[in-house]
Order: sequence, then C-alpha cells, then structure tokens
Amino acid sequence: MENIPALDRPWSRRHFLKQTAAAVTAAALSPHATLAASPKRAAPVPRCITMWDFSWIERRWPGAGYEDWPAVLDELLDRGYDAIRLDAFPHLVATAPEKEWTLLPVWQVHDWGSPAINRVRIQPGLHQFIGLCAERGIKVGLSSWYREDAEQTRLKIANAGIMAEQWVVTLEGLRRAGLLDTILYVDLCNEWPGDLWAPFFRNEPPELTWGGWHTEASMRWMRESCAAVRREFPELPIGYSFEPREPERLEGIDLGFADYAEPHLWMAQANDGEFYKLTGYKYDRFTFDSYNAVAAKGEATYRARPGYWQEVLRDRVRRVAAGLRPHRLPLMTTECWGVVDYRDWPLLDWNWVKELCEIGVETAAATGQWAAIATSNFAGPQFHGMWRDVAWHQRLNAQIRRAAVLPELHGSKLVRRLQGVGPTGSGDMSGSQ
Repeated sequence: MENIPALDRPWSRRHFLKQTAAAVTAAALSPHATLAASPKRAAPVPRCITMWDFSWIERRWPGAGYEDWPAVLDELLDRGYDAIRLDAFPHLVATAPEKEWTLLPVWQVHDWGSPAINRVRIQPGLHQFIGLCAERGIKVGLSSWYREDAEQTRLKIANAGIMAEQWVVTLEGLRRAGLLDTILYVDLCNEWPGDLWAPFFRNEPPELTWGGWHTEASMRWMRESCAAVRREFPELPIGYSFEPREPERLEGIDLGFADYAEPHLWMAQANDGEFYKLTGYKYDRFTFDSYNAVAAKGEATYRARPGYWQEVLRDRVRRVAAGLRPHRLPLMTTECWGVVDYRDWPLLDWNWVKELCEIGVETAAATGQWAAIATSNFAGPQFHGMWRDVAWHQRLNAQIRRAAVLPELHGSKLVRRLQGVGPTGSGDMSGSQ
C-alpha cells in the first residue's frame, strides 16, 4: 500500500469548529438532550452506521473515493455518521498481515471494492485506519467478506475452529495496538452462508447458500465459532450477519449463541424478489444487462405504485423485527433498504432510491429494536450521486439519533457497549459526537 496516512495528522481549526457546531446541533435534536446535561447517563440511542466493506482499502486509486482516509472520514462525520462496518480480512491478517496480496474481483459492474485485479497490504493499514476512526470518535464494526486472493487462502478454512482462530489473531493485534475499545462488534462472516463470501462452508443440503443460515450444519458452525472467539474476547459482541429471506424461520430457533442479530433487508428481495422479477434484474456481476434493465424499468415500476412498494418494505422490516423480538437481541442493519445494487449510471436517478431508504430508516427506528441503523448500503464516497447530498444524510442520521432503544434491550452486551467507556477512560459511546 502507498500513501497510508499517518496517525498523528492534526485536525484543522476549521474542522474542529465544524464538529463542535455539529455536536451542539445533534444534541439539540436529541430527545435525550436534557438527560445528557445531567450526571445521569443518557438513554441509549442507535448508532448511525455505514458499510465501507472492503472498499476502504481496495478503492485507493485516483478517483476511487478512499485515497485520503482522514479527509473521507471527516466527510463521514459531516454527514452525521458515527460508525463504520468494514472488512478486517482476518484470513489474510492471520496468514501474513504485511504481505502484498493479489485480490481477484468479485464483480466488475458494482462499485464496492475493485472491478479488476488489485494488490493490497492489510497491515499496517487496518490499524492505521481504525486509529484514525478512534481519533474522531467513530466506532468500527468488524466483518469479513472473505475476499478471494490469487492463492485461495480462504479455502483453507476447513472448520469453525480455524475461522475463530483467524479472528482471534486479528483481534489480538488490535488489542496490542490499543484499539480494541474502538471496536463496536464483530460479524464473523458477511451474509452467512452465501457462497460468494463463504465458499469454504458446505451446507446440508449444499444448495442452501444465500438465506440458508437456519440449517443445523450452519447453526453448529456459528455456535462453535462464536463461542471460540468469545472465550478470548468476552467483552466484544459477537455474531453473524444474514439475509432473513423467510422471516418465519426466525421463530423457534435458538439464537442464544449471538449477542445481536444483523439482518440485511431490502424491498427488492421481498415477496420472493417481486420487484426485481418485474424489472428484469438478475444480479449479473460481470455484464451490465441487469443495470440496463433497472435503468429501463426500475424507477418506472416504483413510480407506478410507490405506496405499494413502500408498504412492501415496511412489512418486510416489521416481520423480521417481530420474528426476532422474542430472542431479545438488539438488531443492526448495515445493508438496506430499497434495492440491493445501484450505481451512478445513465438513466439511474438516486431520488427514488433515497425515498425508499427514508421509509426503511423510519420503520426500523420506530420498532425500538435497532441499536445501529444504516441509511443504505450506498453511503460511501464512491457513490457520488448519493454521497453529495449532505443534507439528506444529516437529516436521516438525526432521525436515527432521535430513536429510542427498547428498555428490554438496555442490558444486552451491544447496547451496553454503545454506552460504554471509550479509550481515554471517560468517553461516552451513547451515539452523540
């Protein structure tokens, strides 16, 4: 990696004044503003989180969005976010952290990560990036998409114990670097057990990949890996993210091995993918056929019945929330709310996507079950049409901060960590900057 920013880069006076003003504004908008002024700790409010996946380190060529980490993190604060979910590459860190790895593209048509072969060194970049987050009060959720490298390192994960050990090595490095207090939670695998991200796992039956988290083989792997990481890091909330394609399966399953649930929820996947079937979107990864289909029919399909599609999304969020409430787990969602895939492209307008995202945020916040809420999975600098609307991000994040967390969840490990003591020994993690 080149041009990795130094940890001791000072903030400018202008940025300090901007952040002070933003903090005052956020406090004024918060329903807990009067509590915050008293010695009593404020009631917990959700984190405003965004997903920077593997883009944070892969997209560093000129114009890719993440070339200047301090600058883009300041932009993140300007938009009202205070948490990031990113890929820690545990399989590569545990194997050779400072090696230059050759990564193969998982797709060429989407703007997450690199559309071509790329080379990265995970360390010291991982610690430096998280250190920059720590300086700014930004908390970090760690995940992994188990990116494919030229040596197929991820396929060496033969069992849950190996996965857990790789995470333990990664987290131990953060502990030695004094950065563990910046970690909000750990998601051991993105959208388990989707075959793009977990090709090392063979489900029973094997055709159950996306959405196949509920099988006994899958549950056994998750239980074993969570328990092994928790033994070494009992203070960290541990779990998995997943796609609850059949919300009714959430009932009656023992999720006690996890400290939270992270469902990824989109209108486009509801009703067995009704919206995408109507528009002709087929999740193409290496051709633009699906994007051309959405350009031709996506907004028109939505605008023909906006009330219907908005209610489809509300119903999706409420059903998943209802299915998870008996488990008494705080929820987080970092990939959401309208369509799964989108980008800056001819005839693709962001306004209708943002309309649906507002519905998703509003619905999730109203349940009181979410401890961290994303505005979409496009809240990153590479999505120019979304990123440039600063006021939109600020408005939605202010709404997230006004949300309450159900009292029954206040004792959970994740919510307690939201309010925990920061790296200095006196910092408040309640959600205000």
